[in-house]
Amino acid sequence: MEQTRKRYAAFRKSKHIYHHSRGTSKKTHREERTMVRPQADPALEKVLSRIGEPDPAPFTADPFQTDALEAIRRTDCLVTAPTGAGKTWIAEKAIQSIYERGGRCWYASPLKALTNSKRTEFGKIFGDENVGILTGDTKENADAPIIVGTTEILRNQLYEAMHGSENLDCDLVILDEAHFLGDEERGVVWEEIMIYLPARINMLMLSATIRNSREIADWLSEIRKKECVVIKDTKRPVPLYPLFLNFPGKITPLLDGKRLNGAAQSWLERNRNRRFFRGKLPPFDTIMEIMRAFDLLPAIFFLKSRGDCDAAVNFCKVNSDRGNNGRFKEDLNEILERYPYLKSHKQLRNLRYSRVGAHHGGQLPAWKSVVETMMKKKHLDAVFATSTVAAGVNFPARTVVLLNSDQFNGHEFDPLDATAFHQMTGRAGRRGQDKIGFMMVVPGMFMDLQHIRKLYFSKSEKITSRIRSDFSMVLNLLLSHTPEGVRDIFDRSLADYQNRQKGGRTTLWEDFNRHLDFLKAEGFVDGEDRLTEDGVWASQLRLDQPLLIAQCLRDDAFPYDNEALFAAVVAPFAYDRNYNITISRTSLSKRLRRAFKKVSVSAERFSERMTAAGFDTAPLNLWTSVAIYSWAVGTEWERIVQRIRIADGDFAMLISRTADSLNQIASLKDTHPRIASLAAAARKAIMKEPVVFS
Repeated sequence: MEQTRKRYAAFRKSKHIYHHSRGTSKKTHREERTMVRPQADPALEKVLSRIGEPDPAPFTADPFQTDALEAIRRTDCLVTAPTGAGKTWIAEKAIQSIYERGGRCWYASPLKALTNSKRTEFGKIFGDENVGILTGDTKENADAPIIVGTTEILRNQLYEAMHGSENLDCDLVILDEAHFLGDEERGVVWEEIMIYLPARINMLMLSATIRNSREIADWLSEIRKKECVVIKDTKRPVPLYPLFLNFPGKITPLLDGKRLNGAAQSWLERNRNRRFFRGKLPPFDTIMEIMRAFDLLPAIFFLKSRGDCDAAVNFCKVNSDRGNNGRFKEDLNEILERYPYLKSHKQLRNLRYSRVGAHHGGQLPAWKSVVETMMKKKHLDAVFATSTVAAGVNFPARTVVLLNSDQFNGHEFDPLDATAFHQMTGRAGRRGQDKIGFMMVVPGMFMDLQHIRKLYFSKSEKITSRIRSDFSMVLNLLLSHTPEGVRDIFDRSLADYQNRQKGGRTTLWEDFNRHLDFLKAEGFVDGEDRLTEDGVWASQLRLDQPLLIAQCLRDDAFPYDNEALFAAVVAPFAYDRNYNITISRTSLSKRLRRAFKKVSVSAERFSERMTAAGFDTAPLNLWTSVAIYSWAVGTEWERIVQRIRIADGDFAMLISRTADSLNQIASLKDTHPRIASLAAAARKAIMKEPVVFS
């Protein structure tokens, strides 16, 4: 009660926050001074009084958890429950049951970072020696009884098992973040796994956001000839309350029943056509002080762009109350001793003294790990992140702050969908640490309050099939199936199932034949629909554009004598993001210029034939070769990113994807031993700190 009384003194006391915001003009640095008094609507007193940690209590499994465990022991099971409800506990107990019987388990996740986290987590439970990891970057302890890895690796193992007419050596497969089945780019991999996985292996699927779970389960039951049990739990482990920040500093409820609260509605009517903050970022230091006054920290702020996240940390003032000592200092120093190159990170000062961090795809993997670790250890007041952090990364906060009602889809900004919204708000409220969590909406020029209101009451979108043919899939299916056998596989797809419910059929078969005809014309498949020798080894290149690399190998276009050059000319095939980066060819070494030209000529001739046949191809970007070559020969990281003008995280991604491609080429030991050996050496030359960290 004493804490509650102190907190609500903030309702009445005249505490002022002075906010300093700098203009963005290059010509002027005008400083504005604003006096803000933190206030809260009296209607919030009862809600805010619930803030605090729940009393310690022994763990008791919820009914949905025990029901799921009972189901997965005998058949397939699809579990949908809110973030933080305890889905991982189900996975742990299911793994333990198999492990204790001497069986093997495969835990697949969509993200390398999440895979690494699960490897550490399971290693503590079952012993490091019993847990292996398989990603494009890492292969360790691959014969362990418990494997964690990315879904692409599991799909590739299923290809190999089908080719060898073998069963996957596994007794349980767990698909985490199973809603990725509906992901436009990668959903095909989830669907392939579900189709190819032998029915004898039980499959446990975990997700917070699958609206049509019954439909997915019915489809799986039909194609796997066994029951798929759906376990649903809709109750959040920590209740969520929506707030509205009404500037200059008053917190009010966002909703009144299912309508906008009066303050939010009034703001909407007053500011419908007004440019908010005059094009600048909002005053994050002021917002955080208001939140601190009412004990709403720590928080995750979801922002539109990487640049906004990086700018936001500089708005935050030094937090003198928390200091730079004690456990925080010990934990941070321990991390910096492991990764000394982070001691010069430009945002280290913000993390150390303001207790905030930026987290997005433009950051180094190791730095993102630092931010995640320090947030999990309760050392940070806020993380400024793009919406990608909502997918799988586990550092929940007391409050999530929404400043936009749209989201970048990789090409443009679209309105937030319900699935993304629930993923984001699922981070609010920490089980075992919070009695209540909050979503706070900050008004601005990119905030549609009515859209957020609708999302709050909406269910996640239905998952639709994303399966499609590509050359890697077609080559790998033809390793072990006739075309008619492939047609049977397509007839078992979620796409076909969903279309049959509507009365139509898919175009998968027609698209397969279009790919097949091109493979025949190019000599990868013979007249009897069987893979040629070239087709067999090309099937091992499980990449987005396997044929381009295969053709360069057939044309002997790759350099044979230098791993740095080899890595450089493979890089353009691995990275398809459209960056407007211009590199002068005259500034390159003659060796790199000649190597790039030779590969370009081979690839461009083949690309012209692909385009004529109606297939998309991507241009080979010279800058990727320059960046990778510089890195492979030992040029300093900072010099490269400054020359190329690329974000740290994007450069790390380029290196990682190039390494994945080199790893695929290195698998051609039987047919291309010299190139395979060079590819392995090239991969080793580029996979080093700060890209690789443990």
